[in-house]
Amino acid sequence: MLVNLKEILSAAQKERFAVPAFNTSSNMILTGVMEECVAQNAPVIIAIHPDELSFVKDSFVKAVIDEANHAPIPVCIHLDHGASFEQVMHAIAVGYTSVMIDASRQPLEDNIAITQKVVEAAHFANVSVEAELGTIGTMDVTADGSAADQIIYTDPQVAKEFVEKTGVDALAIAIGTRHGLYPKSIRPKLRLDILDEITSLIDTPLVLHGGSDNPDEEIAAAARRGVCKINISSDIKNPFYQKCREILKDETLREPNMIYPQCIATLKEVVRHKVRLFGCDGKASLY
Repeated sequence: MLVNLKEILSAAQKERFAVPAFNTSSNMILTGVMEECVAQNAPVIIAIHPDELSFVKDSFVKAVIDEANHAPIPVCIHLDHGASFEQVMHAIAVGYTSVMIDASRQPLEDNIAITQKVVEAAHFANVSVEAELGTIGTMDVTADGSAADQIIYTDPQVAKEFVEKTGVDALAIAIGTRHGLYPKSIRPKLRLDILDEITSLIDTPLVLHGGSDNPDEEIAAAARRGVCKINISSDIKNPFYQKCREILKDETLREPNMIYPQCIATLKEVVRHKVRLFGCDGKASLY
């Protein structure tokens, strides 16, 4: 069942769970995510970043749409970290049902202005819009480039002003996460106090980016306290490709059915854990 972001987050906000948004850049990853979410009867967001789209091409979105239309669970197709109005319009044209415009590193007035422009155009096409306030750090040289080196925490009062002026359907907030995987010497910590203040001021569903290596108990607490969408990229790609490297040590292997099933099975373990951690398992029946 193909839905937009506003539709898929409505039940999550009401029932206090978070829908996972898995960054998906190959048919193998798509297969693992979809099969496990169907098995868990969980709604899911398939996130495709512009860099990922440049690799898989527009035709991949059509494949995701077909998967969604034949799935017994709600599926949203989301543009992750759209950097410009042009990128967002292209995503809408090829079939995304949700887009993110990330102008968080611009001055507030510019962020508001471009977000307003995106919301007006996207809502005309029944496409939902996510934006971001504050900046989410990055620990990974392969991160999408949309994050800053340091976290700038979201100001709750500014968040209130932002959603009132833009009419966004979801807001990504910076409360102590970074994109990518952390070195062992760094232990991240969520500012749940900031989250609580934001949820006391606005009704817009909130989004958490960059939660790799944050303790499970913090992530679960965030889902219970108002975060409705949590992005996952490194946490599924890393084990998938680690397993690929392990299997390909056998240089005689060359057929996909000899290589990828074990990689997909490894990915599914992570998907299952995230779905249950976010309280999303079994929630497809709410839609």
